[in-house]
Amino acid sequence: MAQAEEFGAELADFRRRVEELRSARALPDADQLPALDAALFELQHVAEVLWPRYEELAAAERHQGGRQEHHEHQVLRALFQRLPVAVALLDRDGVVRRFNSAATQLFGVRAGYATGRSLTGSLAHDSRAVFRSQVAAVARGEGDRSLVVHLLRPSEPGARGGELRATLTALRPPREPRAVVLAVFQRAAVPTSTPLAAGAPVVERAEPRPDLAEATRNAELMDLLDAMTAALVLADSPKDVPQRVADVLYGRFADWVVVDVVVPGGTLRRAAVLAPAGRLRQEVAEQDPASCPLVVDAIRHGGETLRVRLEDPEGLGRDASGAPVLVRAEATSLLCVPLADGEGGPALGALTLLRTGGRRPFELAEAGAVDRIARHVALALRGL
Repeated sequence: MAQAEEFGAELADFRRRVEELRSARALPDADQLPALDAALFELQHVAEVLWPRYEELAAAERHQGGRQEHHEHQVLRALFQRLPVAVALLDRDGVVRRFNSAATQLFGVRAGYATGRSLTGSLAHDSRAVFRSQVAAVARGEGDRSLVVHLLRPSEPGARGGELRATLTALRPPREPRAVVLAVFQRAAVPTSTPLAAGAPVVERAEPRPDLAEATRNAELMDLLDAMTAALVLADSPKDVPQRVADVLYGRFADWVVVDVVVPGGTLRRAAVLAPAGRLRQEVAEQDPASCPLVVDAIRHGGETLRVRLEDPEGLGRDASGAPVLVRAEATSLLCVPLADGEGGPALGALTLLRTGGRRPFELAEAGAVDRIARHVALALRGL
């Protein structure tokens, strides 16, 4: 502030001197030369002193404004994370851009894993299309919406199928061309009528209970990670890794386990297949992995594929008779992840898991655990 006041005073003095020099035009020609010399001196003073000082003050003001804006952003991020209700920032397709802490607990996924994935993967099938449509409508500027959706798995025992009240509103972040959708999720309240003096009903809030189902799932995933780590450590050579991976995952986690690896020269080879005994298992073991679109996409582009409901029956190619493998296997859920070490190198293969029959579909939390397993498997395969 003192520097700005000093600069302002000096600028005012300069303006007064300029006014005096302008009056010198009325002097005779012989007396104008000293005034011209003074004018040149003032111009030099502006170029060498006043203008550099102005640039310094302007830069300091911009820096101060940037720091203030950065501080405000930090406060908003902290507020977003500490909100006691589940809040998600979505794009117009329902893809998660940001999760707060309450949302990670409600949906049972890590914020880093959920980011970049569609939130509909955590919802029941009958809620997905409606939720996606309402998000798109809000993003188009058609007004705020509120609807009831169902979690794929109830977040609490006896939670009426995991009912959630979703409230959607549009936001326009600065320096972004499109609006995003702020979604707030709350568990649907169960009203209980209790007689009062006036005879009016009252809504009783259920006491919070430990999420035993989620704790059990987390314990199962930790056991799976522990068993996989032990199997990889005890492998005699990288060539034993695919079969050891299949042994750990088959039965306890998936009904089909297929491991494909990239051999020298870039060729894909099917390294291990564990599935119910039968002709189909033999045909899948002899299948060329290059004929499986999901496997090729995972290896080439590093994309993870989670299919809770299989809409493309040819994702794993066809068998010897030309029938889709997924149809013959009666698969109901699929998970295909690349075997990449996470350090930017090429994928060394792909891990494909299927669940069949009445077994519950793969969840986002399980996909996150398999993603970690795939990274560890890639590290073990480096010497193959």
